[in-house]
Amino acid sequence: MEDNNFKGSPYHLQRDPEAGGSSSMDDFDDSSGPFDIASTKNAPIDRLKRWRQAALVLNASRRFRYTLDLKKAEENQQTLRKIRAHAQAIRAAHRFQTAGQQHNGETTPPIPSGDFGISQDQLALMTRDHNYSALEEYGGVKGLSELLNSNLDKGIHGDDADLLARRNIFCSNTYPRKKGRSFWMFLWEAWKDLTLIILIIAAVASLVLGIKTEGIEEGWYDGGSIAFAVILVIVVTAISDYRQSLQFQNLNEEKRNIHVEVVRGGRRVEVSIYDIVVGDVMPLNIGDQVPADGVLISGHSLAIDESSMTGESKIVHKDSRGPFLMSGCKVADGSGTMLVTSVGINTEWGLLMASISEDTGEETPLQVRLNGVATFIGIVGLTVAVSVLIVLLIRYFTGHTNNSDGTVQFKAGTTSLSDAIDGAIKIVTVAVTIVVVAVPEGLPLAVTLTLAYSMRKMMADKALVRRLSACETMGSATTICSDKTGTLTLNQMTVVETYVGGKKIVPPESGSHLSSTLISLLIEGVAQNTNGSVFMPDGGGEVEVSGSPTEKAILHWGVKIGMNFDAVRSESLILHVFPFNSEKKRGGVALRLSDERVHIHWKGAAEIVLASCTQYMDFNGQLVAMDEEKNKFFKEAIEDMAANSLRCVAIAYRTCDLNDVPSDEVHLTKWVLPEDELILLAIVGLKDPCRPGVKDAVRLCQNAGVKVRMVTGDNLKTARAIALECGILGSDAEATEPNLIEGKSFRALSDAQREEVAEKISVMGRSSPNDKLLLVQALRKRGHVVAVTGDGTNDAPALHEADIGLAMGIQGTEVAKESSDIIILDDNFASVVKVVRWGRSVYANIQKFIQFQLTVNVAALVINVVAAVSSGNVPLNAVQLLWVNLIMDTLGALALATEPPTDHLMHRAPVGRREPLITNIMWRNLLVQAAYQVTVLLVLNFGGRSILNLQHDDNARADKVKNTLIFNAFVFCQIFNEFNARKPDEFNVFAGITKNHLFMGIIGLTLVLQVIIIEFLGKFTSTVRLNWKYWIISLAIAVISWPLALAGKLIPVPETPLSKYFSIAYRRLKRTICPRRPEAA
Repeated sequence: MEDNNFKGSPYHLQRDPEAGGSSSMDDFDDSSGPFDIASTKNAPIDRLKRWRQAALVLNASRRFRYTLDLKKAEENQQTLRKIRAHAQAIRAAHRFQTAGQQHNGETTPPIPSGDFGISQDQLALMTRDHNYSALEEYGGVKGLSELLNSNLDKGIHGDDADLLARRNIFCSNTYPRKKGRSFWMFLWEAWKDLTLIILIIAAVASLVLGIKTEGIEEGWYDGGSIAFAVILVIVVTAISDYRQSLQFQNLNEEKRNIHVEVVRGGRRVEVSIYDIVVGDVMPLNIGDQVPADGVLISGHSLAIDESSMTGESKIVHKDSRGPFLMSGCKVADGSGTMLVTSVGINTEWGLLMASISEDTGEETPLQVRLNGVATFIGIVGLTVAVSVLIVLLIRYFTGHTNNSDGTVQFKAGTTSLSDAIDGAIKIVTVAVTIVVVAVPEGLPLAVTLTLAYSMRKMMADKALVRRLSACETMGSATTICSDKTGTLTLNQMTVVETYVGGKKIVPPESGSHLSSTLISLLIEGVAQNTNGSVFMPDGGGEVEVSGSPTEKAILHWGVKIGMNFDAVRSESLILHVFPFNSEKKRGGVALRLSDERVHIHWKGAAEIVLASCTQYMDFNGQLVAMDEEKNKFFKEAIEDMAANSLRCVAIAYRTCDLNDVPSDEVHLTKWVLPEDELILLAIVGLKDPCRPGVKDAVRLCQNAGVKVRMVTGDNLKTARAIALECGILGSDAEATEPNLIEGKSFRALSDAQREEVAEKISVMGRSSPNDKLLLVQALRKRGHVVAVTGDGTNDAPALHEADIGLAMGIQGTEVAKESSDIIILDDNFASVVKVVRWGRSVYANIQKFIQFQLTVNVAALVINVVAAVSSGNVPLNAVQLLWVNLIMDTLGALALATEPPTDHLMHRAPVGRREPLITNIMWRNLLVQAAYQVTVLLVLNFGGRSILNLQHDDNARADKVKNTLIFNAFVFCQIFNEFNARKPDEFNVFAGITKNHLFMGIIGLTLVLQVIIIEFLGKFTSTVRLNWKYWIISLAIAVISWPLALAGKLIPVPETPLSKYFSIAYRRLKRTICPRRPEAA
């Protein structure tokens, strides 16, 4: 039975007209620049294509490796469509064949397999084809469970031998995955860089000419050194990229490892989705993912969203006539129990997953913006490189370039062709190397590096990142809309106050003086109107209770007042269930007793259930009318409990005539349980203490400019008490409207009023999931970057709509988790704050790397350009520049992109998503350092001989010493500047340095390699050994960068970003050149 407009589906809420418009499309305004994408969450494909086309890229396969592979994503969609169509065609053919066999009276008996009475092929065919007649032939669900050596109530035995036998016969719940790319693939991709290919060609040409003119012993050095440097860059790049890919693979594995409940040996146990076996009995609740193919044992209002399998957004109701459940689908409403019949590759979902390439990548807003920065810098670098090439070639061929001994390098008619080509190749090599240094290919990849590092560390902080972009967006969050239960509180509920029989019971589990009728009805309601279970060990011992924290607390209380769970459940038959609904705040069950009487039990929010009660049962078991005075007594009791931070739950019942209950299954499924004229049995108050440290976590957020708002389904007074305890509300004076508001009041406002009120809300009580969605939309329209926590299926639309959706790992449903961006594994608000901290760290680390890289870029480019134009020679040759590129690109990114977060990050305001990446502080820092490096090194380049007392050495030797010193000092400056880049806006750049072992290791490695290059690899790098005096000079030049950075930080910078001045100037220039035409009348 199918229903396109099924109200209970979480997907229905996404199209709710009451929700108002979404502001998310503002993030994808086509009039903005190609790289100006504030959020990549749900971004249109055309918008993603636009920035790719605008980017200047030298190695597309590497640059776009961790962005969404648009082509692969489309291929996956096509594959899914083909497999679905193929599966439906096979199913139709089998149904036709089965119909023919039935017509001819043919039956296929079950074929034993090992210790089991049925084969895997028969199970798979029956489930995939939804073959109901085959199920009946096997004896229905009960007969099938016996063939599988399982029990519908107690499940399988579940010992190691039993599990192994089932896996051997019926397969395990895994499917073959496409292997991740090998190291050699990363090596191959690193080779594809256009500039490196040109350098290799130049190296080969130089090698051939060198060997031809100077012989093999001396002639191979020039070409060989360039080739070696290029290979080194490629290998280091590939190693770095390969390590990142392994980190992402591990995180993806963690994301897939869902934990589910199964019944084994009569008790509910939690297992990994990979450990499910054929024959397992599994409870299913709203929001769960169906983890394997199976057959419904029993269900109540069970509705399944099969869109992941069929591709059609239809909700399908399941009952005894349509009992087949498919792996990968979601429970949209209701509850039930299933018998697992097929797992892993024997399911349609397993075939689907094995056929598609899972990882299509994903881009983040920072990646897109950094591609824009890289493109801009690359264009500047390319222009400079072409200019240098033209200047050097003109100087060379016009005879204005001299050798170190003063002789002219090229004389028309005199210089041999091979020498002329060799000279031209060296010039081209220098120009190409400038492009390698100038185009920061590693800049966008630094985001991936820092995200991979942060995601791994966040796992230790109990946060599993499902969507990369959320990791950095969290750093811009301006508000967090948090649930109360389990996030701000411990989710460890206990019944501490009870009102039974019209009066308060002390202690709450004392029921000895209550009538047997009242106790019997109360226990019946507790045992039957629940999704939880109670397991009594055979040999005695502690009772095991499972279910949600609220259910567990009430079941524990039921056991204390004398409930025998299994016995009570066997005394009556469940006719129909109304699962707990977050809109109505209550759940109900209809029971048929042995004497044909019908009892309808309700349980839910105390004041809502109380409003439906017309009577209550006193402690003698007599029914008493609910007069105004008693109603007031119960209301005051609820308010007192709520004021003491207790969650109030009322338990009520009523009788019903059996003739009013629909007799056929179709009508029974649609039957609406009577919810009026109820008889109140009890009101219980549940204590859920605040989490330790939550007050500090809330204060930390407030200091960081992030407003914490509590959105809860609980009573407004309970919410108020908890909010005061947590520090969300500072004082009683703040606990008034509109700071404190009920969901229905907020819902009733107009769009404009909602936006205005949303800004002030600190606590929303008695809210529905749709209220949470409306609040998120209102806040986003006000320009907030909103993070939302959620655990229920109906939270999915709000999690999807928010900038960052945070699902709870323990209490969260699979639907909520799939709609989220980050899963908080311990359901703790303190972990949410850690995510904010890591998000800010990602942004800060990228800015550190940008500052460092731009300083190197500016200095290297200016030094080589000025030297080339003025003298025709460049002090930094191709091999030296490739080494600088390695320090800057790969090693620099590793050192700076993996800085752990500091407390300093939580003492500043959130970073606006449209704020410039390069701040005025960064411009100041990098210009101070670049100006210093350029000045000192150019002075050495033009006046080095006299400053270093090299006038008496021969010209060739003097130039080599001078250029070696320039190269050595330049590298040392970059190493020392890495320390400055760690703290762009702090004076103490060494704070916490000992905690970052990777940073210290990279600095040490770079220093050691630099010493080896100068002292032992002179032939390759065209350098000479330096004496201790020149090493001290190099060190002194570099050390000055520290006090210089300190002095630079005293220079004030304007608050308005420099980029704004440029954009204003650009717009004015544009208006001057292209004035607007007057509009036609």
